[in-house]
Amino acid sequence: MTASDEAGQLRSLIAALQRSFADPGGADDAARAEIRRVEALLASAPTEAAVLQPTHHPLTRHLPAVLDLAEATAPEVAAALRPIAQQLPWRYGYTPRDDAPGLEGAMGWAELIGPLAPIVSREVCFGLTLIGPRTYYPPHRHPAVELYRIVVGHPHWTVATDTALRRPGDAILHASDVVHAMRADNEPLLAIYSWTGDVDTPSRWV
Repeated sequence: MTASDEAGQLRSLIAALQRSFADPGGADDAARAEIRRVEALLASAPTEAAVLQPTHHPLTRHLPAVLDLAEATAPEVAAALRPIAQQLPWRYGYTPRDDAPGLEGAMGWAELIGPLAPIVSREVCFGLTLIGPRTYYPPHRHPAVELYRIVVGHPHWTVATDTALRRPGDAILHASDVVHAMRADNEPLLAIYSWTGDVDTPSRWV
């Protein structure tokens, strides 16, 4: 794959993710307001991308199953993600937890736009989160306002003190510093995410 081909595939993926993310279905009024904010910030973000540096993160072993499931739930995203999925900068940035051995190999994210992304922005983060089957993402928080749009999976999702079963198409908003957690079921979880506000301060365990 040439650098030009890769850049084109990355642009195509981001465009497909943006269209799926912006769908008003599955979002309440607060989530729709955040979607509009993210759209405006993405519209003003740079377009030039650095050459992708694949991380070969172990969670990428779940990508074939995720892509097959996404064919049914989000076919446009699946088609755009499939040729470039392994090339994305999948990573994990938390400190180890004694009560969650191996978590660093079972979940992570690929930031496509943001401070550490191929497309650098100090105003907004936009990318994908991937969590392996039967994996618990423990309670955490961050100053950034976060919005997730589920692509694949039926996770149990906790925001503050409320836990609900979520499904593809759902939009979940996390206000600044609200505690949240997710548990994937027998399917992996793939979700589009955005951060606005303080996009530089990392997430931390609670």
